[in-house]
Amino acid sequence: MQLKKEASIYFPQPFFKIDFETSEVHKKLMKLVYKNSFFHPTSNNNVQLLKDGKTTFESIFIALDKAKIQIHLQYYIFEEGELANRLLSLFKKKINGGVKVRMIYDSIGSFSLSKSYLKKLKEIGVEYYPFLPFKFGRFLSSLNYRNHRKIIVIDGEIAFTGGINISDKYLKGDTVLGNWHDMHLRLEGDAAHQLDHVFAMDWYLVSQKTIRPVVLSKIANLTVANTLVQIVSGGPDDDFPSLEQTYFTIINQAKDYLYITNPYIIPGQAIKQALQTSALSGVDVRLMISEKTDSKIVGWCVRSYFESLLNSGIKIYLFPDGFLHSKIIVSDDEISTIGTANLDDRSFEQNYEVNAIIYDKSTAMALKEDFLKDIHISRMLSYEEYLQRPYTEKLKEGFGKIFSPIL
Repeated sequence: MQLKKEASIYFPQPFFKIDFETSEVHKKLMKLVYKNSFFHPTSNNNVQLLKDGKTTFESIFIALDKAKIQIHLQYYIFEEGELANRLLSLFKKKINGGVKVRMIYDSIGSFSLSKSYLKKLKEIGVEYYPFLPFKFGRFLSSLNYRNHRKIIVIDGEIAFTGGINISDKYLKGDTVLGNWHDMHLRLEGDAAHQLDHVFAMDWYLVSQKTIRPVVLSKIANLTVANTLVQIVSGGPDDDFPSLEQTYFTIINQAKDYLYITNPYIIPGQAIKQALQTSALSGVDVRLMISEKTDSKIVGWCVRSYFESLLNSGIKIYLFPDGFLHSKIIVSDDEISTIGTANLDDRSFEQNYEVNAIIYDKSTAMALKEDFLKDIHISRMLSYEEYLQRPYTEKLKEGFGKIFSPIL
């Protein structure tokens, strides 16, 4: 919590307030998130769902091209290729026009980023820092504590976050897994300003430099839809596991249905029990997980939980078309969350993550419709079928589960 205490000197937070109609159930979640992340819910927002890489990057480059003051960008994975080269050209153009560009990349997730590319960034005037560079002298801490966030903020007014990294595989797929599917968000308004605060705190961590947030003088002129959004951030320096508590609360408050899309569902005891309790009490709990995996051991570990989840009445669907990387929860046509956090202890306790919680019926309905559409091409597992899986698969799952605390 020390980082947030230091950073809060420069970013005074408002008192928690609710100046809009909402249910008592949602008020509890709003207060929880506020006490953990210091971000209150804001209603002056426009939210746009961006599915998959092509749609997402088209929207990102349009917004970046309109930047007038500053561009803030941070990614877990930043890989060289077509996208990275387009960004380099755009950054050069914007910097020549007087725009300040700041960039953070995770030193482990972006380990393939070459010195030559970083040199080009420096030459055109991009100010960049790696997050917690790997050092043998602090092997465990530099390997474990990663910045898994994906954030772009333009002029403090427009922001993007979600599961998509800077990688050409989101445009072209890859030879092993095929097409990469993911969900991203474009946020315009106060929620974008809150994401800029998240970036500023991370900037302080990597550079020991402070950024004064842009005053949203044009906020009244923004084309906003008054969508209720709350940003929740979390990291290993927090007093409480904010993302785990957020997911736990959404699961427990579901009354009708709970649809979760996530490639890495490795639940700790609290999340596992919450999911099982919800299903056993009559809530329609469905999980959608990629049938293909980018790590065999992680895939075995994820599947090691299937039997106990299926036994409690949870429906599990395996998505077959490429690799499904989205991190989405939608519930009861009222609430949804999209971001970077997986349902595992690494996201809850070791990574720096960020999610947007959207208290909006139209967004929830759109995500629900998308989920149900993907069900039609997915394979549903049954408890009886899964009990009959080969013994070799059970051995693999047991082996994978051994490593669950460090995955």
